[in-house]
Amino acid sequence: MITLSSFDLAIAASLVLLLALVSWRSGAGLERRLLWSALRTTLQLLLIGWILKLLFAQTDPLWIALMATIMLLFAGREVMSRQQRSFGGFWGYGMGVVAMFVSSFSIALIALQVIIQPEPWYLPQYAIPLLGMLLGNTMNGISLGLDRLTSSAWEQRHSIEAQLMLGFTASETVAPLRRNAIRVGMIPMINAMAAAGVVSLPGMMTGQILAGTPPMEAVKYQLLMMFLITVGTGFGTLVAISAGTSRLFDERERLRLDRLKIRAQ
Repeated sequence: MITLSSFDLAIAASLVLLLALVSWRSGAGLERRLLWSALRTTLQLLLIGWILKLLFAQTDPLWIALMATIMLLFAGREVMSRQQRSFGGFWGYGMGVVAMFVSSFSIALIALQVIIQPEPWYLPQYAIPLLGMLLGNTMNGISLGLDRLTSSAWEQRHSIEAQLMLGFTASETVAPLRRNAIRVGMIPMINAMAAAGVVSLPGMMTGQILAGTPPMEAVKYQLLMMFLITVGTGFGTLVAISAGTSRLFDERERLRLDRLKIRAQ
């Protein structure tokens, strides 16, 4: 494997700075967010690299469980923070955490104990990267689905209330919105599977090939991850949309958009 130097990374970082300059000159207004995201990803990846180095040196399940729990809690927060109109308070945060648990933790456990079967099954070299890939990818689908659900409910609030007054149940009025939200949440992974190997080489497969893994072995692991992420995204999106749909109405089936918190853009 070719080792990258700090100078190599500095060249790549200078391209981000160039993009920020172009954004500023063009008036796009993305330069601050772009630079902050670049700084944040640098610090976060350096920190996680140091933590993983310590974890890989031992296999204490308590430390691995702590790391996995922290990743889950942050993922639950990110799910809700990416929406323009999100469910506020602890209820909204809990919805994100539960959806991420269903989509990532449960699928990761099945993969580790039934499919990959490292010894021990919680071996950090497998458990942490696997969980991280599941959390990162399923998080996008779940947040997109919830964002479509809440934005559609807000835009169609008058139509929904009119249907409720005509005698339709809450489930009937929101059914088209629920179906559309689930579809939006699943589209990224469906597109990724359709394009894999033809339009793009997925990240995990590319990384393994660059590290010297035989191409066919890299393909096997990439197929495994694509299937796991798709299943996780599907179940997580279903859980999140079902919970979000019920939260849009109270026990008397009245539309309660006051439960949504509008995020400044």
